[in-house]
Amino acid sequence: MPQTTYLKTKLDKMKAIGFKKSLPINEAESFIEFEKEIIPPTGHDILVKIEAISINPVDYKIRQGAAKENVLNEPKIIGWDAVGTVEEIGDQATLFKKGDHVFYAGDITKDGSNQEYQLVDERIVGFAPQKISVAEAVAMPLTALTAYEILFDRLRLDPDKDKGKSILIIGGAGGVGSVAIQLAKNILGLQVIATASRPDTIEWCKKLGADYVVNHKDLVNEVRNTGFDSVDIIVDFVDVNQYWDAMVALIKPQGKIGSISDPTEPVNLRQLKGKSVSFHWELMFTRSMFQTEDLIEQHHILNKIAQLLDARTLQSTLNKTIEGFTADNLKEAHRLLESGKTIGKVVLKF
Repeated sequence: MPQTTYLKTKLDKMKAIGFKKSLPINEAESFIEFEKEIIPPTGHDILVKIEAISINPVDYKIRQGAAKENVLNEPKIIGWDAVGTVEEIGDQATLFKKGDHVFYAGDITKDGSNQEYQLVDERIVGFAPQKISVAEAVAMPLTALTAYEILFDRLRLDPDKDKGKSILIIGGAGGVGSVAIQLAKNILGLQVIATASRPDTIEWCKKLGADYVVNHKDLVNEVRNTGFDSVDIIVDFVDVNQYWDAMVALIKPQGKIGSISDPTEPVNLRQLKGKSVSFHWELMFTRSMFQTEDLIEQHHILNKIAQLLDARTLQSTLNKTIEGFTADNLKEAHRLLESGKTIGKVVLKF
C-alpha cells in the first residue's frame, strides 16, 4: 500500500489552531482548536510533521486584520516558522526524503504552521541545523531569510567589496535586526551601528556584535555622536515613515537604504536623488507569493543559515519556550509579542 494511502487512512485527522474572527487576544475565541484532514502532498510539496513553531509580528498583524468585518466559514490557520520531520513527498519533489529534519518560514498565501502537519513547497524549505536544539532552530527561519535577503539579495552587499563600511540597523533588538547585526558583523565585516533604547535591548545588541548602539529617539545626533557624520548603508526594520528624514540626512552619497516596514504614507524618493542613493524593499514572502524563477534560493539560504548556526557563526535569537500545542499557549505567545517588550523570539514546542 502506498505510504500516502496509509497516512490518509491511519492518520486522516490532525489538530490545528486558527480563528474565524479577528478578536483581541484575551477573547476566548481569538484562537480555537479544531480538527482537519491531512492531505497528502503532490507536485513540489512535502508533508511535514511539525515539532515546534515560533511567532513573529506578522502572525498577530494578520490575526488582528484578516477577519475584522466578517466571520470566516472555516478557521484561518496562520504561523510562519516551523521545524519538523518530512513524512511524505510529492511526485515532483527531489530535495528531501521521508525522515529528513527540516525548517522553513512557509508561504503567506497558504495555511500556516499552527497545525500538526503542514504541506509546504520543498523549494522554500531547508535542512534543519543539527547541533542546536529544536527550539533554537525554529526561532530563525523567517527572520534569518529576511535579514539575509535584504543584505545580500536586495542591497547586494559583498564581503570582499564592502568590508569595513558602516551600516545603521534601525530596530537592532527585533527579530530581523538581531540576525542582521550578526550577518553584517560576522559575514560582511561591516561597522555596525544599531538602535535600541532600553538597558536590556542595548545589552542584547552589543552581545550580538553591534559596535555602537544608539537611541532612535534622536537618531541623527546619536549617530553623529559616535563619530559617523554619515553611513554607507541603512536598513529599517521598524517604520520607514518615522525615520525617513533621519535616513535621508545620514546616508552617504551613493549609499544604499533598505526597508521591510509598511509605510502608512508615501515615501519621497526624490529626496535621495541628489545623493544618487538607491532604495530597496524586502518582503520574505515575495518569492513564494509570485512563484519566482529563483524560488529555490530560499532552500539554499536556509541551508546556509543552518550551517552558520551549527558553526556558531550565528547564534539563535530564542528567548522563551512555551511547551504544548494548545490554543491557550498560542494566545500567550501572541500576548507576549503584542506587548512590544519581547527581546528575541518566542517558541512553542508541540
